[in-house]
Amino acid sequence: VQLQASGGGLVQPGGSLRLSCTISGRIFSLNAMTWYRQAPGKQRELVALLRDSGSTNYADSVKGRFTIARDNAGNTVYLQMNSLKPEDTAVYYCNAKVGSTWSDIWGQGTLVTVSS
Repeated sequence: VQLQASGGGLVQPGGSLRLSCTISGRIFSLNAMTWYRQAPGKQRELVALLRDSGSTNYADSVKGRFTIARDNAGNTVYLQMNSLKPEDTAVYYCNAKVGSTWSDIWGQGTLVTVSS
C-alpha cells in the first residue's frame, strides 16, 4: 500500500487549497484516514481524521475551515482548506490508521505555504 499526497503550494492568507491523498493498493483493517502537519521546529500534529464509519474529528485550530472527505470509490482522501492563515504553513502528511493497534501507514508530505 502506498499513500501519495499532492496539492500543496503557495497561497495567500485567506485563500484555499485542496490536498489529495491517493491510495494505491488495498488497505485491510482500515480504521481511519487522517491528515497530519508539521511546521518548522514543531512536532507533527493531527489535523483531521475520517473514520471508516464516516465520522470526523478536527484539531481546534482548523475547525470550521478544513474539511476531510473521501471519494466514493475510496481511493482518494481530500483535505479542503479554506480561510488559510500563515500559521497553517507546514508539511502536510497523509496517514492511514489500521488494525487493532491503530498502526500508521504514512505517505510523503506536501508543503503548504501561506504567505503574502
